[in-house]
Amino acid sequence: MKAWVLYGINDLRYGTVAEPELKEGEVLVAVKAAAVCGSDIPRIYRTGAYSYPLVPGHEFAGIVEKAGPGVADGWLGKRTGIFPLVPCGVCGPCQSRRYEMCRDYGYLGSRQDGGFAEYAAVPVRNLIELPAGVTLQEAAMLEPMAVAVHAMRRARPMAGDRVVVCGLGTIGMLLVSFLLEAGIRDVLVIGNKEFQRQAILKTGLEETCYCDSRAGDTEKWLMERTEGKGADVFFECVGINGTFSQAVNLTGPVGRVCLVGNPGSDMTLEREVYWKILRNQLTVTGTWNSSFTHEADDDWH
Repeated sequence: MKAWVLYGINDLRYGTVAEPELKEGEVLVAVKAAAVCGSDIPRIYRTGAYSYPLVPGHEFAGIVEKAGPGVADGWLGKRTGIFPLVPCGVCGPCQSRRYEMCRDYGYLGSRQDGGFAEYAAVPVRNLIELPAGVTLQEAAMLEPMAVAVHAMRRARPMAGDRVVVCGLGTIGMLLVSFLLEAGIRDVLVIGNKEFQRQAILKTGLEETCYCDSRAGDTEKWLMERTEGKGADVFFECVGINGTFSQAVNLTGPVGRVCLVGNPGSDMTLEREVYWKILRNQLTVTGTWNSSFTHEADDDWH
């Protein structure tokens, strides 16, 4: 089969490799659509993977072509989305069905071969059958969609809250869309690119709800927009010291800060920022991956 294979940092090659051999409980998925995650870029070009050679790609969808040992033939021909985290099933979080926090997980596209290939071996428990109205191209975006849903559930914004989304990559944009769909109307967004501004306007938000952090004083803008009260909920979707400090500084008393962005370097906590957390009795929460339990109330259904 054809595949993009990572042989080392900045050594990505397109070529012919062997089709995956299926283990117990796996199926062979013919990949029909794949997306590039922001985390794929440093993994391929800067930081590397856990082992080589590796087929990257964890955002993908396809059709089941072959059932491995222990898998019912009923999956054959099914169109599926794919949860890329492969839980161990035995650690504490797995035992409580919080698979996203597994202590010894595999991960398609970073710890084992993923979806930048014609075919991928996927555990059957990681499949979600697609409804007729969802295309395979749309399904390739299920993983980042579920990450955004998980972040919302961690922070629990409510109607009437002043909500800020800082960082308008894929996850940040999806968060904005889901917040609006959930009936949150007081949404303010902070970006730094013209295409982000244009995308935000397409969601129905007014231009006055968008702040270009390159163009002015973000903190002044936000405090003016909130009448000096700050945010009730602040989603930090960047992962750098400056925006983390900003999130704390711009969240009002008893507000909630949700850390969504993966850190690009070491994070530090300045004394004044720490004081703000204490004195404003802020709740600072992390969010990681998404919940996939095959139940109707997980982040994928």
